[in-house]
Amino acid sequence: MKNPPESAEPHDVNASFRGGGQSVGCLDQINKASLVALAEARILEPGLARRIAAGILALVEEDRGRPPRWSADYLDYEPRLVALAGAEASCLHSGRSRQDISATIARMNLRAVLLDTSAALNEARQAILALAQLHQQTIVPAYTHGVQAQPTTLGHYLLALDAALARTGERMRAAYAHVNQGPLGAAALSTSSFALDRHRLAGLLGFDGLVVNAYDANHLAPVDTALEVAGALAIAAVQVGQFAQDLHAQYADAAPWITLQRGELVGVSSIMPQKRNPAALEQLRVQGSLLLGEMQSVALLSHNVRTGMFDYRAYDPVPGTRAVALLELLRKVAASLVVDRERALAEVHADYSTATELADVLLQRAGVPFRTGHRFASALTDFGRAQGLGLRDIPYREAARIYEAMASQPLPLDAHAFAEAISPEAMVFGRKGAGGPQLAEVERMLAAQRRALADAGSWVQARRDALAQAAARLDAAVATLAS
Repeated sequence: MKNPPESAEPHDVNASFRGGGQSVGCLDQINKASLVALAEARILEPGLARRIAAGILALVEEDRGRPPRWSADYLDYEPRLVALAGAEASCLHSGRSRQDISATIARMNLRAVLLDTSAALNEARQAILALAQLHQQTIVPAYTHGVQAQPTTLGHYLLALDAALARTGERMRAAYAHVNQGPLGAAALSTSSFALDRHRLAGLLGFDGLVVNAYDANHLAPVDTALEVAGALAIAAVQVGQFAQDLHAQYADAAPWITLQRGELVGVSSIMPQKRNPAALEQLRVQGSLLLGEMQSVALLSHNVRTGMFDYRAYDPVPGTRAVALLELLRKVAASLVVDRERALAEVHADYSTATELADVLLQRAGVPFRTGHRFASALTDFGRAQGLGLRDIPYREAARIYEAMASQPLPLDAHAFAEAISPEAMVFGRKGAGGPQLAEVERMLAAQRRALADAGSWVQARRDALAQAAARLDAAVATLAS
């Protein structure tokens, strides 16, 4: 949460209603919507509505080109309007409270956060899918428990990352459906005696519907909608951190198979000329951790608090600037990765990550019980490591000897079948299950995820267009009143 500006005293009871430039713009739109709804309901007579409209437009013009006002508090705004339009201009506040104004500004800021973050996420996903397209057949080691486990392809791994980020995009879109509901007209908590059309107020501000219960609108819904947005951003922070750590781990090797291009994303030591530090990966992790901490603060500020309290009243309950910057950095990292295919394959060959396939092939071709094949592959691994050999470097006769000593029968694979069983290429591209790294599945997933990404981009654009159209209609309605 942003702290109040220094000009607000620590004990200032109005501090929860302050806000930055974006919140001031939201207040301008809210005042316009209130004016239109009051005029349409004939709560304001036409002459007064005209004077108030002219005053609102004059204040908007007065603020244009100036540094943004720091206060979006209506009590700071009203004296300026009264000075232009007369004391009766305070009737603009009929049927509403700073409570529902605050709840409305918060929702307008939340939806902006969701749209900006969704757009940044889509751009990062675009870069990740472009890299996956290039590396559908690039065999790389994959790890569990921090230890090389099985080979896969880089394209397969990147599609997994994109699938995770796609779910975060779905969470953001689901949160938007809850966020984009209008609370204006709820007043303090029970509406008012003015016959304001709350549905009309919501529509004028581009909301898709209404937070119906007036008590909920100001005092419960602001909490859970902010938490929903914060939860989606927190998950994104964790996902980006996992990716950063996967990449950073490769730098422990003297010859990493995946690195960042030299340039703005790489640092050079001030004392050690040989160092090429992956600064961008460190920043991905750090900024992700900071974002995760900020999102936890959203829960902490609203935890164990009575309804109607100050704690959760920030105009920007879920700051999104860091999330957008984090996803932009993720896009840059994905676009600048350099992959050494031969080095990646050499790392696979240097370990025993195809041993799983040996046990599978023994079962499939010779009916050897899986556990027997598993014990054989494990014994072969122990032998090879003791001799300083990679799996493919173990002579076939030694493999046959180990199997016969363990199973009391000849190894049921000839030399060719044995070599094929331990081949990374045969293992990776011979997968049969849905979602595996075999080329047909990777191509299918890549096409499906590209279509989903296009839909996600269309969703952002459609929501932005809808908000722009609502704002244009509102401006036209106020201009009509003013004339």
